[in-house]
Amino acid sequence: MFLSVFDLFKIGIGPSSSHTMGPMVAAERFLREIGEGEWPRPAGAQVARLAVSLHGSLAFTGIGHATDRAVILGLEGLTPLTVDPDKADEVLDRIRKTRRLCPPGHPEYRFDPESDLAFDRKTPLPGHANGMAFNAFDADDRLLLRRIYYSVGGGFVVSEEELQALKAEKKPAVDRNVPYPFANAREMLEMAAKSGLSIAEMKRANEETRMEGAELDAGLDRIWQAMHGCIERGLSQDGVMPGGLKVRRRARQLHEKLEEEWRQNKPNPLAANDWLSVYAMAVNEENAAGGRVVTAPTNGAAGVVPAVLRYWLRFHVDADQNGVRDFLLTAAAVGGIVKHNASISGAEVGCQGEVGSASAMAAAGLAEVLGGTPEQVENAAEIALEHHLGMTCDPVAGLVQVPCIERNALGAVKAVTAASLAVKGDGKHFVSLDAAVETMRQTGLDMNERYKETSLGGLAVNVVEC
Repeated sequence: MFLSVFDLFKIGIGPSSSHTMGPMVAAERFLREIGEGEWPRPAGAQVARLAVSLHGSLAFTGIGHATDRAVILGLEGLTPLTVDPDKADEVLDRIRKTRRLCPPGHPEYRFDPESDLAFDRKTPLPGHANGMAFNAFDADDRLLLRRIYYSVGGGFVVSEEELQALKAEKKPAVDRNVPYPFANAREMLEMAAKSGLSIAEMKRANEETRMEGAELDAGLDRIWQAMHGCIERGLSQDGVMPGGLKVRRRARQLHEKLEEEWRQNKPNPLAANDWLSVYAMAVNEENAAGGRVVTAPTNGAAGVVPAVLRYWLRFHVDADQNGVRDFLLTAAAVGGIVKHNASISGAEVGCQGEVGSASAMAAAGLAEVLGGTPEQVENAAEIALEHHLGMTCDPVAGLVQVPCIERNALGAVKAVTAASLAVKGDGKHFVSLDAAVETMRQTGLDMNERYKETSLGGLAVNVVEC
């Protein structure tokens, strides 16, 4: 499987790539299956009503992650890229009042959100913690079509059949029709040594088998523009975030204090940490409010990569747009290794797979643009990931707010520290990135389900109890 930079960095909406973007993608995919799929259609039968059930982690934390809203919008034919966050409430209000879906190219379907969208906490689906069952009925409520989809993290969605096919393989297949088909960090370093290319150059060569260089650069620039725009929006907003926890936005106030220090030229030995933190928090506050964000590699970890990139652009005089592209390409190469050999899903492996993966990606990207060798880049990613191992996913009230927002800030700080340590060394180190990734996978398998995005353990329980 070829995992493109645009697979890992997808423009969408908050608050969750697995619980918001994924279900929206699945719903829109079910619509296409109704209209275009090869399924046995009884003579004269027409789909008249749709119904959906959410299972596992989606059932337990779906309300806090806006999964219900995402499914309804997806069944209306909208996607994470095409939905307008500012108009979503208007669409949802109409559907709740009329109890009708009007997706483009389809007839009207009956759909009552109160009775046709179920949070089934008692029946987990066997394939993955983030399972959804979509059903289409005729006018007499006879079942015509049923499809099960799984949201496997980062906005990726697979059908039940596709998931079984993936599980049947010992390892997901690597696309060998690219110049540098590395499946792990060891192969990546071997190919870099043999070719004399950087990790960004190898990733670019792979991407250019799918598109022209100018198209690739334009796409990378769009990704950064979306990230930058998210930071700017987050720095300009204040007030209480939705969901009921009454958590106030802090990024704007912190940013104003930092700008004042900057104007007065006040010495601040913690300046790097402060700027990194405010950039990351701005993104994740915007994500928590359901704004436009970029998976990096997930929404819950969306602030780390943009924060490190923005920090580099502001504080390094040689930073330029070509460097931004190299940063994103390198980060995607590392993110692909993590996803290929472990997981980026909090519901599968906890927050080590989200903020931990994001921190490793950001550290690798920064090491690349700081002039690091492939060995130093791999070392940076390993340091960042190693020091997130075992991190649980325990969002309070099922919202991507506490502790998620601050975790992104600390993930960004760790990424910069890891890159700095790595580029000051010679690339030789004791623990390999592959070992860290495998450890993360094993730790995720051993982790109790309560700590994997169910809000049944950890801070999600103890903050409420306290």
